[in-house]
Amino acid sequence: MNATDAQRSPIPSEPTPPTQMGASDLLTAPFAGAPIFTRPRALRPTSKVLPEHARSHNRALVLQTLYTSGGQSRADLARETGLTRVTISDLVAELIAEGLVIELGQREDARPGKPATLIDIARAAFQIVGVDLSEHEVFRGAVMDLEGRIVAHAELARDGVTGEAALALVDALVRQLVDAATIPVLGIGVGSPGVVDPLGVVRSAPNLGWTDLPLQARVAAATSLPVHVANDANVAVLAEHGATAVDDLLLIKIGHGVGAGLIVGGRPVIGGGFAAGEIGHVVVGTDGGPHCVCGRDGCLEAWISAPRLTAQLAELDENDSAGASARDDILREAGRRLAIVLAPVVGALNLSEVVLSGPAQLLDGAFHEAAVDTLRKRTMAEFNRDLRLRMSEQAQDIVLRGAAVMVLSGQLGVS
Repeated sequence: MNATDAQRSPIPSEPTPPTQMGASDLLTAPFAGAPIFTRPRALRPTSKVLPEHARSHNRALVLQTLYTSGGQSRADLARETGLTRVTISDLVAELIAEGLVIELGQREDARPGKPATLIDIARAAFQIVGVDLSEHEVFRGAVMDLEGRIVAHAELARDGVTGEAALALVDALVRQLVDAATIPVLGIGVGSPGVVDPLGVVRSAPNLGWTDLPLQARVAAATSLPVHVANDANVAVLAEHGATAVDDLLLIKIGHGVGAGLIVGGRPVIGGGFAAGEIGHVVVGTDGGPHCVCGRDGCLEAWISAPRLTAQLAELDENDSAGASARDDILREAGRRLAIVLAPVVGALNLSEVVLSGPAQLLDGAFHEAAVDTLRKRTMAEFNRDLRLRMSEQAQDIVLRGAAVMVLSGQLGVS
C-alpha cells in the first residue's frame, strides 16, 4: 500500500460483520417509487486518516464507490479511488469472502484485450431494520433492502406508555421486524426522541420517561445484531442530506416533540453534550406560554408539537368562518414561535436550507407562511436572501430512511 492509499476520503471505523438471521412471513408493503438512496453522498471526514486505520478506511472507500457507481472492474476501482491495483485486489478478495461484494460476470463491450470481470456490492444479500420512536401514537418500523426500498412494514400502538412499558414495546417491535426479514440483517437503526450519546444511550427523553437508558446495548443483546441508535431528528437529517445537494442543512422535526438535525459543511453536528438541535425546550419569548412536560412554561415544544396543535384545532368548528380564521391564527402563531427560535441559528450559520418534517396538514400553509415571514424580518436579508424554508418530501418514513443510512454508514462505511 502506498502513501496515497491512506489519504482517501471519508470513512468511519472498521465495519462490523453482519450476523445471519432466520426469516418468517409478514404482510409486506412494498415502497412506492424509486429507491431512496439514489444519490448517496459521503459525509466529509473530521480528522486525518492514521496509518493504523488505513485498511478500514480503504475498505469503506471501495464499498462507497461500488455503492454509488454500481458494477465496476478492479481496474475501474483503482482509477476511481486512487488505490493501487494490488490493494484493490486484496480488499476485493476480502469483501467477496465476507459476502459483501459479488462478481457480476465479464463486461460486455468492444474493448481490446481480455474482458474485465465486473464486481458490485451484494445488494440482494442483506436487509436493514429501521425503527422510528418519535411519533405520538405509534412506534413504527420497516425492513428495507440496501437500495432503501421498504419490503416489510410494522407498527405498534403506543397508547401513551412510558418507561419500562415503552421499552417492552420497542423490544416487541424489533423482534417482529427481525422475524420479517427474508435474508440476513445487516444491522438495526433506531431513531429515538431525546438526547442520545454516541454509544446509543438515551440520556434524557422526557416524552418516553427514559433517563440514561442503554437502548443500543439492550437491543443488540436481544438480537445479536449490530445496532445504531441516535436522536430521531439527527437520523432524519441523514435521509434529507442524501436526497439533496445541500451540505449546510437544518431539519426541524415536529411530532410528539420538537427537535432539529444539523449538517454543516457536510458534517453532522451533535454537540459536546450530544444535545445539538434540542430546540424543543428553548423558551420562546418572555410572555409565559403553555406548560411543557419538562416543567417550564413557554418551551417551543409546548407551542408547536403536533399533539398540542391537533388538540387546539380539534376544539374549533372549521365549517364557519370564525373557526377557519381561528385555525389559521393558531398555526400562524406556532410558525412565528418556531421562526423566533430559528432566526439566530440561521443568522449565525448563514444557512441556505431549512426543512420542516411533520404533519403536512399542520405545517404546510399558515404555519409555513408565518415562519417564512418572521425569519425574513429577523435575519439580515442581504446575507440570507437565498434562504429556503420548505417541507421535506420524505414524508412519514424519513426517520426510517435515515436509520437505514445510519446502518449503511456504520456497517459498510457507505453514506
